[in-house]
Amino acid sequence: MAGPPIGNPLWSLLCGGTDSAVYSFEATVEGKKIVADIQEREQANKTYNEAISKGQQAFLLQEDQSSGDIFSCSVGNLPSGQEAEVKLNFVRELPLESDGAVRFVLPAVLNPRYTPAGHEESITAQVPRVPIGQIPYTLDLTAHFYSAYGISKIQSNCDISPMEYTDSDKTAAKVSLAQGHKFERDVELLAYYIDVNKPSITVEAGLPDAKVGTLMADPTIMLNFYPSFPTTQEQSNCGEFLFLMDRSGSMECSMNSEPNAPQRIESTKETLVLLLKSLPLGCYFNIISFGSHFEFFFPETMEYTQETMEEAVRKVNQMEANMGGTEILQPLKKIYKTAVRPDHPRQLFVFTDGEVGNTKQVIEEVQRNAQNHRCVAFGIGEGASTSLIKGISRAARGTCEFITGKERMQPKVLQALKNALQPIVTEISLKWTLPPGVEPVLLSEPPSNIFQGRRAIVYAQLRGKINEGKEGEVSLEYKFKNEIFRNSLTFPLELDNIKRPTIHRLGAKALISELESGTNSELEEAKKRIIETSIQSGVVSSLTAFVAVNKETKTPLPGPPVRRDIPITDLMLTSVLSCMYDEFGNSRADVTERSCHLSYMSEELDSSAAKYSVFKSTVGSFIDAAKLKISSLFNKSASPQCATAPGCACVAAEAKEAQALFRLISLQKADGSWTLSSDLASVLGLSLKEMQENNPKQNPDPAVWVTLLAVIWLHVRCLDQRDEWELLEHKALSWIKSRAGSSSLRDYIKAGNDLLKSTLDPGELGL
Repeated sequence: MAGPPIGNPLWSLLCGGTDSAVYSFEATVEGKKIVADIQEREQANKTYNEAISKGQQAFLLQEDQSSGDIFSCSVGNLPSGQEAEVKLNFVRELPLESDGAVRFVLPAVLNPRYTPAGHEESITAQVPRVPIGQIPYTLDLTAHFYSAYGISKIQSNCDISPMEYTDSDKTAAKVSLAQGHKFERDVELLAYYIDVNKPSITVEAGLPDAKVGTLMADPTIMLNFYPSFPTTQEQSNCGEFLFLMDRSGSMECSMNSEPNAPQRIESTKETLVLLLKSLPLGCYFNIISFGSHFEFFFPETMEYTQETMEEAVRKVNQMEANMGGTEILQPLKKIYKTAVRPDHPRQLFVFTDGEVGNTKQVIEEVQRNAQNHRCVAFGIGEGASTSLIKGISRAARGTCEFITGKERMQPKVLQALKNALQPIVTEISLKWTLPPGVEPVLLSEPPSNIFQGRRAIVYAQLRGKINEGKEGEVSLEYKFKNEIFRNSLTFPLELDNIKRPTIHRLGAKALISELESGTNSELEEAKKRIIETSIQSGVVSSLTAFVAVNKETKTPLPGPPVRRDIPITDLMLTSVLSCMYDEFGNSRADVTERSCHLSYMSEELDSSAAKYSVFKSTVGSFIDAAKLKISSLFNKSASPQCATAPGCACVAAEAKEAQALFRLISLQKADGSWTLSSDLASVLGLSLKEMQENNPKQNPDPAVWVTLLAVIWLHVRCLDQRDEWELLEHKALSWIKSRAGSSSLRDYIKAGNDLLKSTLDPGELGL
């Protein structure tokens, strides 16, 4: 068997995201381009090692076997003083945020992955690091966006130029990073397209020179559905909720690199308290902490009551990031050994910064137990493993979210809880209407769960002879509260030849991912199909790799190779690379294509001699000409950083408001009510005497009055954060309705408005 790359090659790590379809790899040495072949992984390593042994230059790109979101690039036999440029291209879907933004992230961060004792050390541990603020290179970026329906705005977590429209109809725009930006954290761009939530379909013709009957020869379809159904106040009070909480040492890190940013552990604790307050009476719950060992709050899941909630909140407030490494596998095994409660569907919420080395083992464990639960995963902070977070959620038919930069965790987590409590959507299916002789072959499974406002993407291959002028139709059908809903899309089958098979590559990646994560992934038939699909499409997999050999060089190097390490920050990994982005996609198919160039030099360089080229892009329709360069490699002069928070006074006011909201939430009881207290009065900005004297009914039990005051205060002071307290309000209003008649409620609302100097309409409360 062929082993790993031999010798001491130049080496780099790339973090591309687990859904990235890497489809080409090439090297340029002294003006000569060497295009890589995709081969079985073992054969590719053999080809590389044989070339090195013969004195030939060789280049190898392969996926890390423990985690699908990391790629290693090896460059062998590069003589002293010679420069090589390697380029890889990949395409990926762009995720859609809850506010309608299409999100593009340029990864700069790859945290070291913790590996349990007895396992091989993660490849990420081999990278040298320096304190934050001492990265010796900068990043230039200009991004061009296109959308058929127009662009309303572009935002970033970093300092960017004002958006500039490049077309009169506002369908094209561009932004640039501030000059001298230090590439110390992920760069995020949020593009707000007009009509981004329209269902759409993209049909792509097959390649004329591809082998008949293969994926690349047949037309491929990308379906974008945005299922919707009537909003309802109805929610389930059933369910077994397990919250798996990462308390490893890395959770003590800040959420971002801004001054005074909250720690990951503190933000997660606040979110857990909010979750505990939002659970419905009648459900069951437990919280599990993990690090190098794990702890259960309760021996078994407990019924949600005032007493169990108070005990859980007390324990959450005592938690620290003091449990060592990130060993998530053992607590998962323990969870899966416990019996599921009848009539209470199990929902597992995982909170982690994703620094796990045995990712594939963890995903396999979740996959084995997928029939007993649904998993919702949250990646916390920059550099969280996309392979882990997406892998475990996909394996157990759930959803995932990543919280980076200045994003608040609470809205995304509470939306996941709302989804878990909504009435279940059932009987989900795809229905096709196609010409005779044409049949669809799914490359990815249709959605197993549907939630309000979440996009569903499906890929399919069309087999058979397609006559010109024909049309097809596909419908996503599902049942919600005994009513059938249907999203239908009609599409033409008269197709033009294509220059780049983007949808085919995405479809191939989807199929490869399905096969790799399936229960039969170890069977020879599944492995054979993965390799065939990978080689036919050119999309690399865990069983294949790219290898390029410069056969014109046959002189062994006179001495041992010298490796030059470029440092990264202690919390972040930024490869020494210069990236060019070709972006494909608009409101009809939001995907992104990327080309990354890495510059290598094989000798010790004087600081004044380090130069890195600018690479230009002229192709694409989402981000067309994103010019990136990592420059001034040894220049220590100061340069502008990512955008800082607003002025101190504004930040202080926001912090005070958030603190008041959290204090109010902490005072709510499990049944949704509040009790009269000086603490509650302080939060509402009132005195205890004012609250007592203005009670319109002067009831000996003032709970209805003060609970309604708390709800009005939420609407008046925290409306922008409604996503975070909507479930709390639902519990409070349900409790109020069970205690007071409609005439009394009108009096309470009028008195509450007068006391809090507000004009809240009772209709907004549904009262």
